[in-house]
Amino acid sequence: MSHGITKEELRSTMLADVSLCEETLELALPEMQILIRSNSMQLLNILRHYFQHIVSPIKSTSSVNDGIAIEVVAIESPVINLDLPLHDWSREAGKRGKKDAYLDLDDGRCIYKVRTGMTFLQSLQHRIAAGPCITNSNQVINFINNQYINLLQQRGYLICHAAALAENNRAIAIAGFSGGGKSTTMLHLMSDPRFDYVTNDRLFIRADEEGMCARGIPKLPRVNPGTLLHNPQLKEILPQERIAELQDIPQQALWNLEEKYDVDIAAVYGESRFSAEPELAHFLILNWSHDSQVQTQVTEVNLAERSELLDAIMKSSGPFYQYADGSFYRDHTHLNRDAYICMLAGVHVYEVSGRVDFECVQQFCLQQLCEISPSYNTVTKSASETVRVDDGPKIRYPV
Repeated sequence: MSHGITKEELRSTMLADVSLCEETLELALPEMQILIRSNSMQLLNILRHYFQHIVSPIKSTSSVNDGIAIEVVAIESPVINLDLPLHDWSREAGKRGKKDAYLDLDDGRCIYKVRTGMTFLQSLQHRIAAGPCITNSNQVINFINNQYINLLQQRGYLICHAAALAENNRAIAIAGFSGGGKSTTMLHLMSDPRFDYVTNDRLFIRADEEGMCARGIPKLPRVNPGTLLHNPQLKEILPQERIAELQDIPQQALWNLEEKYDVDIAAVYGESRFSAEPELAHFLILNWSHDSQVQTQVTEVNLAERSELLDAIMKSSGPFYQYADGSFYRDHTHLNRDAYICMLAGVHVYEVSGRVDFECVQQFCLQQLCEISPSYNTVTKSASETVRVDDGPKIRYPV
């Protein structure tokens, strides 16, 4: 294949004259409808189950609710061997190995997944995934979600590397440094029926006349076995034989074990436990450590004075991001710290430091953040279960 490949030539190679299924899948998101087509009913069924809470019963390809309608095509096929001068997309700090490679075309971008051989075409006219899609359905799911991510950013939302859940339509976002446990913290809180799921790893925020709007993406929490093993509601996700093996692994090794499992929110917590457009009220930044001997502390901070904490929140838009004019996000694009400081200026932001204690954070959120916005500087959980509030009343956790 010529190195001077065009978008249309790549499209033809990826589609390869396959016959698409008559049945389609349509997803309904705020401001966007996504029509999914494939040559594989098995893949469509996988996607239908995964996105079950946003599957639309109405088939439409017209604009709806001041939004847009797009089509995504996923082709189940062997790995496509592309002889192209691909460029490696840089990994985030602390990440190892090659993951994404890309080539900019005339008015599109080819993205190649190095580890799986999946190929993607992203353009304003065509959005195609091709390769072993069934085996790598998580990458097809990410590609579908990327279309919504693109729309949100094009409409002024700022991307955050954070989980979020909402109580009474007021969201608590949770960010953390690598391996900090934001998903584990969020799932601990989901055990309380007052909370609804917003998002697991990508949060989008934008100020409007009603406050700070928060949006998530329809991606299920994807967690390591340590999170499941120590959560009674999630433990049964693990195979019984795997539970026995994991119980013999030292705690620190278990925490670092990379072995991903999806948490089906609807199946575990109920089909109504989702929140699509809450107002962002609080933002927790997990800056704690398993090795720390210091008591867990929650301190309200000013990001303008503690800008180093932004490293836990800021997120690159990645190789799939396409601006509304058709141009693409560039590798090594500088992240605008001032934009995050400005956007979060009206949100209560807290640093969680000291030793890792999920129960402490859970109780802090339930007793301090639900439906109230108290004035305080530091909250500390001591061995006697007492909480010290420097500029407010003293509170004692139930024991």
